[in-house]
Amino acid sequence: MCQIYITAYSCICCLGDDIQEIFKNSLRAEPVFFTEDSEIIKGVKFPFGKVKKSLPQINDPKYNLRCNQLLVECSNRLKNEIDALIVKYGKYRVGVVIGTTNSGVDEFERSGDIDHSQIGNPAGFLVKYLGLKGYYSGVSTACTSGIKAFSTAKKLVANDVCDAVIVGATDALSKMPIFGFHSLEVLSQEKTIPFSQNRNGINIGEGAALFILEKNKCEKSIEILGMGETSDAYHAATPDPDGIQASIAIEQALKDANLLPSDIDYINLHGTGTHSNDLMEANAVFRVFGDKIPSSSTKSLTGHCLGASSAVESALCCAILDQNINKEKYLIPHCYDGVYDAMLPTVNLVSKNQKTDRLKYCLCNAFGFGGSNAVMILGVSDE
Repeated sequence: MCQIYITAYSCICCLGDDIQEIFKNSLRAEPVFFTEDSEIIKGVKFPFGKVKKSLPQINDPKYNLRCNQLLVECSNRLKNEIDALIVKYGKYRVGVVIGTTNSGVDEFERSGDIDHSQIGNPAGFLVKYLGLKGYYSGVSTACTSGIKAFSTAKKLVANDVCDAVIVGATDALSKMPIFGFHSLEVLSQEKTIPFSQNRNGINIGEGAALFILEKNKCEKSIEILGMGETSDAYHAATPDPDGIQASIAIEQALKDANLLPSDIDYINLHGTGTHSNDLMEANAVFRVFGDKIPSSSTKSLTGHCLGASSAVESALCCAILDQNINKEKYLIPHCYDGVYDAMLPTVNLVSKNQKTDRLKYCLCNAFGFGGSNAVMILGVSDE
């Protein structure tokens, strides 16, 4: 079996401009990083997980999209690692796989430039920005795009198409999906509270995350141990309430990682805060794990970053695992009103300041429109 490692990573979202700041703010479990906005949907105020940092303009008008500006921030923080990667493997052997759902759909509406709406635009931009010459592709599978991008990248390295892959996802706040969720009546005017009896919908966020994948392990490497991918074929916008295929995706990831459910130390839940998604996920998680594994949704802190969500959440899982270096072992709390929905199977939600004695394996869930289910397990060794 080919072992694939994350040797470096970066992230940006409303919680901060780098992963250290983002992780530190996530431990606060306070939904204070949202921006109230009444301009996107005129006259109605909604909270959004907006990146507040001023982002750099991109000289090429074909690529000057906010989602690409977010990628610039992430890639610049990995500049030394990426430069070393190119020296090590060459420009033709470093691939790029980027997940997104929006690309530049808002910019396209203003410009009429079809390139702005292309799903492959962010991947094409990053290849050009970094001066690479090899394989690149975009991935768009709704809210599973981030983990699906990992799946593609892992196969590229395992099958010797690339020696290394820069993989990740990006999405910026966009009117089209915001209006879409509002028309579905699942866009909340309050801060989202997943798994609460009082939950009433999602908050949209934006962000990006990038990861370097290699076969070679370095001192701080995190291994991609397992992947699980299934499809509900149930409904275009509503998940199967029983979560059958979602639980099968979890089981596939466990089998791929050669792990038992009891081996998992933390679950990052998809946890959108809608009635249908939380019901499905609670059923799926309980079916496989019971109520034993500490779990939390971080969307109540970052907002739902759509195609970038599971990449941002994977970066948070990496930050959790990186604590093994300093032995802290904090888990990210589940931020909500504390009123768990008694109609759901019990999910073991993480409390504020909760630590764990063992921290080797994190599982990250992602579930998207069209019944797309993707699960990834990350792990570190005891060394």
